[in-house]
Amino acid sequence: MEDQATQMNPEKKSEDAANIPSNEEEGPQDQNSEKENLSPASENEISRLTEQLAIEKDRILRLSAEFENYKKRKQREIDEFKKFANETVFRQLLSVVDNLERAIAAASPQNQEGNSGQQGTPENSTGLLDGVEMIHKEIMTILTNFHVSPVAAQDQPFDHNFHQAVTQEETHEVPDKTVIRVLQKGYAFHDRLLRPAMVVVSKKPAQDKK
Repeated sequence: MEDQATQMNPEKKSEDAANIPSNEEEGPQDQNSEKENLSPASENEISRLTEQLAIEKDRILRLSAEFENYKKRKQREIDEFKKFANETVFRQLLSVVDNLERAIAAASPQNQEGNSGQQGTPENSTGLLDGVEMIHKEIMTILTNFHVSPVAAQDQPFDHNFHQAVTQEETHEVPDKTVIRVLQKGYAFHDRLLRPAMVVVSKKPAQDKK
């Protein structure tokens, strides 16, 4: 019956076929509508977002560079601390070295002769002097191994960076402002001054200045 109705109404069949939506016709319309939906994102908005992205990228790069510098600075501080960690110990140890050197100087044959007027020293005093000298030598070896070294002072031009002038003496024998006597040795620890040398400095006699 339906076939007969269709054959009798060919115009109705063509109308029904025309009412069926076509995928081929809707595809381009959907694409066009999507394009129309994207169109509100203007060039100014895109430019603004691009500029903001560049600013954030630059900020991150700067933060990264600052962090790297921070790590390097902290590492230098750690290395510096390790390098000079024993500075206080060595500074206190220098007083022991001073006392040993005073003992050696006092027990030396020259001082014994000057004080007593006798030639030579007793055998037990000689043995004691040898022992003190050995202790002094061992301590100086330890200090040297840890990069503690005496500051050059005797007969050197006075340098306020390494020398501390206790007094001045007039003399013609050496140039002006020369260290003529060391009262206490100075020491350096690596490239840092541990203790300045206490010295007597020369100066021109008063009549030479006129």
